[in-house]
Amino acid sequence: MKKNFLTAAAFSVAAFFAASTIAQAADVTFSGAFKTRYEVNEQSDFNDSTGADDFIQSRVRLNANVNVNDSTSAYIQLQSVRTWGNSAGGADLVNAGGSGNASLTPSDGDASVGIHQAYFTLKNFATLPVDLKLGRQEVVLDGHRLFGNTLWTIGAQTHDAIRLTHAHDNMLLTYAYIAGQEESRTDDADDYDDVDVHLAYFQYQGILGGNFSTTYAFIQDGCGSALATTVCSNFANDVHSIGFRQAGQLYGIDYRGEFNYQWGDARGTAANINTTSGTTVFTAGADVDREAYMFGVRLGKSFKNVTLQPKLTLWYDYLSGTSEEDGRNNKVGSFNTLFDTGHKFYGLMDNYLAIGNGGGTDGLGLQDAAIKAQISPMPGWTLKADYHWFYTAEGYAATANGIGDSDSDLGTELDITLVNKYNANTRFVLGYSNYATSEAFREIKGQGGDSADWAYVMVDVNF
Repeated sequence: MKKNFLTAAAFSVAAFFAASTIAQAADVTFSGAFKTRYEVNEQSDFNDSTGADDFIQSRVRLNANVNVNDSTSAYIQLQSVRTWGNSAGGADLVNAGGSGNASLTPSDGDASVGIHQAYFTLKNFATLPVDLKLGRQEVVLDGHRLFGNTLWTIGAQTHDAIRLTHAHDNMLLTYAYIAGQEESRTDDADDYDDVDVHLAYFQYQGILGGNFSTTYAFIQDGCGSALATTVCSNFANDVHSIGFRQAGQLYGIDYRGEFNYQWGDARGTAANINTTSGTTVFTAGADVDREAYMFGVRLGKSFKNVTLQPKLTLWYDYLSGTSEEDGRNNKVGSFNTLFDTGHKFYGLMDNYLAIGNGGGTDGLGLQDAAIKAQISPMPGWTLKADYHWFYTAEGYAATANGIGDSDSDLGTELDITLVNKYNANTRFVLGYSNYATSEAFREIKGQGGDSADWAYVMVDVNF
């Protein structure tokens, strides 16, 4: 009876999103996943006087994929995210994701189940050679550089979006509209505090042993520069971003090269940058222009026909920052990473997220030079070791800290990851990381410790 009830419920939900009747659904497929992760997290507080925080988080997903007919399909993904032992009176319910599921609570009041993705797809929409995908969905492009799902955060990231895609032979063209933020209909009747995102993406496969792609994104926050803060809760923060990426393999060498340039109204970013670094003194009330860029390169070589199947990769990313001269000229030079998966690029300990909007390095940008090694010690096992050297793009220039006017050293990070494919549906991941800080890092982060450790054990089960 339970199976019949779940089937009926899935048909009902799918029919709602596809604007179709249950009778039209020809094929329904169920799947799901469990993820459980134990962490010892010290990087949340580098200070030597405090200890590490350890906790367990879990995520459960149930998916229903419905092929309604030849031109209509729907996908619904339910998700529950929780921190083990979280109580209804906990102070960190936002990050915990659940409520009232602690052993000390006599009645389980957990209400964490929600919709992670729910969209329908119409093929050849309006008889045009485009597919329409409408609803809550993940948007992942080009290895997560500017649009990703975060990979590491237990709940991952999704968007309320409308997406049109045309694919023909080796070419793919996409336009997407994302409702980034919809403020209160009562307090924001003129949409000044809304945030809209427009995305255009083009990819062509088969160039130089790989794929070429170009991306244009526009984040429009709805608050024009002429409007006072009495109208908008925040200053304008429009971001135009355009760039390209080429990745593939030539002569046995894996490679990637990419470049992105940004412009737009940056008063919102200027308000978020920490001016105590001495590099960002903006004129109060003046317009602030954005002029930022990033580039990244990667070269790697795999040796699949030798013992341990080693792989070595060299890596460098540069994200521009706001200099002292930029501040005097009312210009923001900090590159905004948009909706990226920073966990994949800037060290697994996630010390450099939201870099371009005042987070991570106080708007000073980032340089990341890394060497990455990988071996397979036995079938089903993979051992990875990454070592990062981090620097700001603009020197830390505070005069009261005694570290000079051009210090850009942010320290180093070692990431070690062991992955075991336990069986076809189960994967274990063990990780350890250490971050050795610098004086500039401690000043920017307001942390007093010389280093921090992080370790975790994670298991993924998919069915």
